[in-house]
Amino acid sequence: MSLTSMPSLREQQHPLIRQLADCIEAVWHQNLDLSPYHLPAELGYVEGRLEGEKLIIENRCYQTPQFRKMHLELARVGNMLDILHCVMFPRPEYDLPMFGCDLVGGRGQISAAIADLSPVNPERILPATYDTQLSSLPSLDFSQPRELPEWGKIFSDFCLFVRPSSPDEETMFLGRVGEFLQIHCQAAIASSPVESEKMQQILAGQRNYCTKQQQNDKTRRVLEKAFGSEWAENYMTTVLFDLPE
Repeated sequence: MSLTSMPSLREQQHPLIRQLADCIEAVWHQNLDLSPYHLPAELGYVEGRLEGEKLIIENRCYQTPQFRKMHLELARVGNMLDILHCVMFPRPEYDLPMFGCDLVGGRGQISAAIADLSPVNPERILPATYDTQLSSLPSLDFSQPRELPEWGKIFSDFCLFVRPSSPDEETMFLGRVGEFLQIHCQAAIASSPVESEKMQQILAGQRNYCTKQQQNDKTRRVLEKAFGSEWAENYMTTVLFDLPE
């Protein structure tokens, strides 16, 4: 499968979304042994209508020995709304955090940019290798930091949630996400499977992460308006945040 065969939507979107989608796939391709992860055919590419505007959703999914599912979603509503959503779901045999990243933009401006490596253990602390490397990254100064939602206790102390107010800040955000991804992919490659007892903890942490993310009312409302509540629930729980078996 070509990593560059999804050009149509991405080229119409905000430049930061296009650059970040390219960055994510490039880091994956450079570091990991990718194979396709098959979504139901009708959910790979979806079209609908939202308030009279055409809604397009394109999904790209992979898996690797360390990751059960690596999901990159691009979405666009007319000329009003551009979205990038990405989550890497580790296999429960590996004690790895959840990488998640979202960009939301409209009318040429990114209103929300968030990225994190979220711990899944009961203590909600990152593995020491992550903590050391993330702590050593230079601090970034954004002019418009944003507040996490109420359900955002799943995120780490390194979570970046901002409204980039200039091309320089967009470049800073893009660079930091690239650094998160490099650290994550390298740690994944170096990690070893855990004991079955630890797997149960990891599964519980991943379930908590997915359950909290499913509480994102903004995402759910958009999907419900465009496709109805039953479709939205199915998409939220089977494509965006499916719980591991």
